[in-house]
Amino acid sequence: MNPWRIAAVATKETKEVLRDPITVGVALLMPLIMLLLFGYAITLDVDDITLGVLDEDRTPTSRQLTEAFTASGVFHLERELTDPHAMERALQRGEIHLALIIPPGFERTLARHEPSPVQLLVDGTYSATATLVSSHAFAIASGFGHAAGPPALQLETRVWYNPSLSSVHTVVPGLYAVILMAFPPLLTALALVREKETGTIAQIYASPLSSVEFLAGKLIPYAIIAFVQMAMVIAVGFLWFGVPFQGSVTFLLTISLLYVLCTLGIGLLVSAVTRTQLVALLAVLIVTLMPSILFSGMLFPIFTMPYVVQLYTLAFPGRYFVDISRGVVLKGVGFEILWPSIAIVAVYTLLVFALAAWRLKKKVA
Repeated sequence: MNPWRIAAVATKETKEVLRDPITVGVALLMPLIMLLLFGYAITLDVDDITLGVLDEDRTPTSRQLTEAFTASGVFHLERELTDPHAMERALQRGEIHLALIIPPGFERTLARHEPSPVQLLVDGTYSATATLVSSHAFAIASGFGHAAGPPALQLETRVWYNPSLSSVHTVVPGLYAVILMAFPPLLTALALVREKETGTIAQIYASPLSSVEFLAGKLIPYAIIAFVQMAMVIAVGFLWFGVPFQGSVTFLLTISLLYVLCTLGIGLLVSAVTRTQLVALLAVLIVTLMPSILFSGMLFPIFTMPYVVQLYTLAFPGRYFVDISRGVVLKGVGFEILWPSIAIVAVYTLLVFALAAWRLKKKVA
């Protein structure tokens, strides 16, 4: 490779980028907008759950149970129900998410140190939320009114890496992989296809440039932009959302550069096999953004997916960078733990660049 040829292509592409400052501004601004929107919109936390109570006992003890739910900070009393039909209508209309039914004789049963049946009805329209609501409600109900001796087993639970169980601390590091998979490939894909649409690609084919030199020169300006994007989203995640950063910032930025090259290479590969900017745009969205959201583990844990889908996720580099970013940010681990994921991203990067270079070389031939 001739470094002067690469520098000449990079200089030309940099001038092309600077001629369109709006595109550069959007490229730098959109990742922040996406991070803020997703960071606030995607939440798995359960709080401020509307509660309806059907108290058929109406005793001080039954009122104490209701107060135990409202004092938890998770539930707030929306309605005091008068009959089962009112309870069913409230659940159907979405006015309440949890119904607490206290049967007659509740206080007398507890006074005899006997278990008293209490019914909890949960709106299961959103299954993930319903599971968390059920867990909170069960913990409150099971800890109420135990006057017997101490339990045979005392369980003490500690949560590592995300002790507050905040979904923002989980979602934001995963968004790093999605954002870098969404925007950098668009830049490189449209840049190369634009050469085809304007006809200037024929001059490149006729020049002494090799396909590798051409791709490397095209890559440099967009790699800088993408790296700035990554630094910005990491800073916003840390400063704005308060995501704890347990590991090395330098290490994460270094691995991010490798991931940036991988995503840019995907854009170059897409542009090498498409002819129009519209087709390139659609292809990049299908190949990068959708899989990075669905199959990277950013939202849905991969181990909960069907086995065939788990195998399918192995084909997407976003899966590995989600593991890397969460490992560095939340767990504070380094290369000695994350090297398998880093190695796969590196191999993926070399593969997409080799395919893109081969495709361009084939076009020249």
